[in-house]
Amino acid sequence: MSAVRAARRDIGVAERTVPAMLGAQAQRYGDRPLVQFEDNPSRSYREVREHAARWGGMLQAAGVGAGDRVAAMCANREELLFLILGCGWIGAIAVPLNTALRGAQLEHALNNSEPSFLMIDADRVSALHTAPGIAHRPTLWLVDDEPVDIPDGWSATDLPTLRAPVSAAAVRPSDTMVILYTSGTSGAAKGVLCPHAQFFWWAILTIEGLEIVEGDRLFTVLPLFHTNALHCFFQGLLSGSTYVFGSRFSASKYWEQVSRYDADVLYVVGAMAAILLERAPTPHDRAHHARVALGGGTPARMHAPFHERFNVSLVNGYASTETNKVLGLDVGDPRIDTMGTARDEFDVMVVDEYGAPCPDGTAGELVVRGREPNILASGYFKQPEKTVEAWQDLWFHTGDRVVRDPDGYFQFVDRMNDAIRRRGENVSSVAVEDVLNAHPHVVQAAVVPVPSELGDDEILAVITTDAADFDPIVLLRFCETRLAYFAIPRYVRVVDDFPLTANGKIRKQVLREIGVDDATWDREAAGFVLTR
Repeated sequence: MSAVRAARRDIGVAERTVPAMLGAQAQRYGDRPLVQFEDNPSRSYREVREHAARWGGMLQAAGVGAGDRVAAMCANREELLFLILGCGWIGAIAVPLNTALRGAQLEHALNNSEPSFLMIDADRVSALHTAPGIAHRPTLWLVDDEPVDIPDGWSATDLPTLRAPVSAAAVRPSDTMVILYTSGTSGAAKGVLCPHAQFFWWAILTIEGLEIVEGDRLFTVLPLFHTNALHCFFQGLLSGSTYVFGSRFSASKYWEQVSRYDADVLYVVGAMAAILLERAPTPHDRAHHARVALGGGTPARMHAPFHERFNVSLVNGYASTETNKVLGLDVGDPRIDTMGTARDEFDVMVVDEYGAPCPDGTAGELVVRGREPNILASGYFKQPEKTVEAWQDLWFHTGDRVVRDPDGYFQFVDRMNDAIRRRGENVSSVAVEDVLNAHPHVVQAAVVPVPSELGDDEILAVITTDAADFDPIVLLRFCETRLAYFAIPRYVRVVDDFPLTANGKIRKQVLREIGVDDATWDREAAGFVLTR
């Protein structure tokens, strides 16, 4: 470990907060560029600290105080980042929402978090029309200066102007910085309480894992409402680097962007890697100097072709919104078929259904606890029963089945519950089933993951119906205003009845084993296009 990298670990426990980290790094790096959103002018370390303090002043003038929630539903843009940092500056809590939320999922997120305000861009206002059950309706802050159709019963105003900078609040590392909604097996998404210090450790562990050095340029097109892109900002902050955000992933433009933004370090998910590899070669493929990419979830079979074609090394690992970079591989580690080994900052164990340790080579649930204060999330917002369930015996139960090899490497086996991972998003099968079962001609629905050619999951909906001639297209159109686009099934199969257990539950394992057969309708093969 270099002296520069080791020095970042010297930040004291009490200083692992947004105000303290911004202040220390602004003093160290001053006018060095810290963040840039696509082709907009970059913001220096000093400017980012100043803007966080000014956004804090704006929030306080609007009546936002410590512990209050402020939500946002925006694409990647600097206003979203500064809202998050401004909340952190004054001890408020930012709630960045997935821009694809619709219907009951959006209703739950806003009713659960009860924000004072919702900052929203013009392209997302229409989502509010799909969610009439929002009982708690915050004042809308409109980011864009263009006409929008505000739903009845909502009040809206332009985003307030920035105020003079205010002093930072006395924020503690254990205070919640953001609430991030993540799907599970229940229909209601869980709002993960992420403390300030969790992002310090996200940054430290990823900086070291990717061998980021001072002066690097980091580039992501992943959304800021997920922990991946958000903790990448802190990687830039704590490593003395520059972090460049793209607005969204475009396979046709990606490598040209990597070159144009002079990127050294990249961030991809498995589906992105697969899509890039599927494209015809172009002169941009190697016309850059990026050297490494965080590629968690990328299948081992893609690593060598990716490096050969793009000259970028993919680095695998394991993390979740509730945890941190728990498992990881070092750059160049040949065990790309695994999730890596446990990082020193965690106790990691594989347990059976009774919570007893499994011997090496035996599959069980991965459980985690931190050795450093506030390195993990602190629970679920307003869901104490879910918090107790997940943190059994003071270990966080991940819900993932893994195997520990005798040499300390961990291998992923499958998910232990009904969660589905599609295009880098977690999807609750129960939430999808609730929507499908609401269709007037669906008698019963079951949703299961099936393998995707992109390396994660596709969604298969198996239904029984009372319609003589059921049209899957009608069903998917029904889903479009009620589900995020990534949660809408790709496959639909109509059956006469379901395989059942002795107590009448659907045997989903049987449905997964059957998978996609000749009787399954495929929207991609049918040429069906979702309206986003």
